[in-house]
Amino acid sequence: MPIGESEKVRIDRWLWSVRLFKTRSQATEACKKNWVKVEGNPVKPSKFVNIGDKIAIKLGPLEKVVQVEALIEKRTSAPLVVNFLKDLTTPEAYQKAKDQKLPISARAKGCKGLGRPTKKQRRELEDFLYSDQPTK
Repeated sequence: MPIGESEKVRIDRWLWSVRLFKTRSQATEACKKNWVKVEGNPVKPSKFVNIGDKIAIKLGPLEKVVQVEALIEKRTSAPLVVNFLKDLTTPEAYQKAKDQKLPISARAKGCKGLGRPTKKQRRELEDFLYSDQPTK
């Protein structure tokens, strides 16, 4: 349910509510890593969003751009998300990201025969392969 015009919503909560991130902590972490920008400026998770803001989100090799159409504080069902945001990402950007997504080679996974990487190893690989910012 959309909230009133006078209400304020944090960006991490809004990103989670419109299903751009699976958990709120993932949305918070993305803000801390400067993967979320409002009007071209990196933001902290506590920044309030306004209707009409353009938000750029780095999701792996994809730079997704959305515009805030309405404010929402609670997570909503997927079909209703279109009421709260407008996707401004071009189809070319989706195709480019699909082409750029690197398959993780057997060498990057580890020694042959050890199986799939653990969740921690996979996250470290994703951070290494798709991160613009050097880690601290």
